[in-house]
Amino acid sequence: MQSAAEMYDEVMNRFYGMDGAILCAAVADFTPKETAENKLKREKDDLLLELKPTQDIAAAVGQMKMEQQFIVGFALETNNEEANALQKLERKNFDFIVLNSLQDKGAGFGHDTNKISIIDRSGSKKTFGLKDKNAVAEDIVNEIVQLI
Repeated sequence: MQSAAEMYDEVMNRFYGMDGAILCAAVADFTPKETAENKLKREKDDLLLELKPTQDIAAAVGQMKMEQQFIVGFALETNNEEANALQKLERKNFDFIVLNSLQDKGAGFGHDTNKISIIDRSGSKKTFGLKDKNAVAEDIVNEIVQLI
């Protein structure tokens, strides 16, 4: 796949036959309104790009979700972290959300470690300490196993 639109189509075509989805891909929130067929040559000092919202894959999957299916979502937040994650969980019909914070030293991008919190539909929150990303993945899988 080369575009968010292609990813959207693939997910929409496959989700009905799945037990659930782990929505961990960070798809861009916006996409160019128009795309160029050829290279844009420098003709002036500035270039104005007009953007449009990208189709929200997670929200569409949340609307399609049947009772026997599960959805795990992710949130990377920089402020009002828990409140924003809870809103996203509700808005997108996730069973639980994995909250990543850029506020934690040694966590997130550019590190082999991460620190997460998992928040479920009841608002219950489990916070895990800083650990290797493989161990973080195990924590997430263990939560899914408890869910199903």
